[in-house]
Amino acid sequence: MGTLLAILALIAPPPRSSAGGETLAFVHAFGGPGIRTTTIGRSLAGRRIELRQLGAPRWPGELLVFGCIHGDECAASGVEPISSLTAGCPDPSSDIYFLPNLDPDGAASGSRLNARGVDLNRNFPSGWHPHGRPSSPEYSGPHPFSEPETRLAARVVRAVRPAATVWFHQYGGKRPFVRAWGQSEPGGRHFAALARMPFRAMRWPAGTGPNWQNHNFPGAAFVVELPRGPVDSSMRERLGRALQRMGRWVRED
Repeated sequence: MGTLLAILALIAPPPRSSAGGETLAFVHAFGGPGIRTTTIGRSLAGRRIELRQLGAPRWPGELLVFGCIHGDECAASGVEPISSLTAGCPDPSSDIYFLPNLDPDGAASGSRLNARGVDLNRNFPSGWHPHGRPSSPEYSGPHPFSEPETRLAARVVRAVRPAATVWFHQYGGKRPFVRAWGQSEPGGRHFAALARMPFRAMRWPAGTGPNWQNHNFPGAAFVVELPRGPVDSSMRERLGRALQRMGRWVRED
């Protein structure tokens, strides 16, 4: 319960008319296992960014999942850490936080970038350097954390202090795989085994979310690369089951 209160204190929207009552209700809703959703911030263009908590908040060893950081790579935003093994219910033996879409503005326009033309996954401080120009594919922004979306992601990471973080992406290849480097390799390899995917040890590009996390926090932050296009039902089930098992693994490890 302490983790949840810390998260809400750091990232919940300020009380404003009915929003205050909704936030209070959200806090008091956390008791036993369940699924809870709240708006934790807004994109540059004012679209809602939501966070879901699945499982039992009393457990230490949280798993954090980012379903989408590039607006044109959001297939995993609809994948949740639940499966038919638990009849579509959250695992009561884990505590998982799922942020479906960090870039709703890009998703609305079908763009990799946010509303200011910044690649959010080049806007984190670790290894950051000026790159590109506004609306170019990997524009890093005017300075680290210049974008409200990346600042929000950082507040979530600082509040949750996850034992492991999964960042979903999509790429032009045909086979999904898991990539990690350095301290995140053991966690990445474990998830790859759970999801029955190949694993690749690859250095992090400058300014990316996993680069920043792995340089500033313990635990494993790694990437799952999915092929382009929608996630079919069998892959959705596979990923949901793997996320559930990863949630138990970080609690028990």
